[in-house]
Amino acid sequence: MAINIATLASKEIMPGYHGKMIHTATMTLVYWDVEEGAEVPEHSHKNEQIMQVLEGRFEFWVAGEKAIYEAGDLVVIKAHQKHGGKALTPCKLMDVFSPTREEYH
Repeated sequence: MAINIATLASKEIMPGYHGKMIHTATMTLVYWDVEEGAEVPEHSHKNEQIMQVLEGRFEFWVAGEKAIYEAGDLVVIKAHQKHGGKALTPCKLMDVFSPTREEYH
C-alpha cells in the first residue's frame, strides 16, 4: 500500500500538536507539525517510541534528563518511561510507536 503524506488529514491530538497518522497492526507512525511553545506534559505509555526531529528545535526530557534536539536527532523511549517536551521553535517531528497507538485512531 502506497501512502502520500500530503493527502492525509491532520488531527490535533493536544493543543499545538497536529499529526498525520499511519497505523498498522503493530505500529503507529506520526508526522507532527508542532506550534512554537506547544508542550506535551510528562507522561508514559505502554508503547515503545522513537522520536525524530525533522525541523526546528525541541526540548525533550526522558527519565528526568533534559536536552535540546534539532533536525536529525533521534530519541528512543522505552515502554512506560516518563517523558515530555516543548517546541522551542515551530517543529516537524516524526514518532514511531509499537504496538500501535490505539488512542490515536
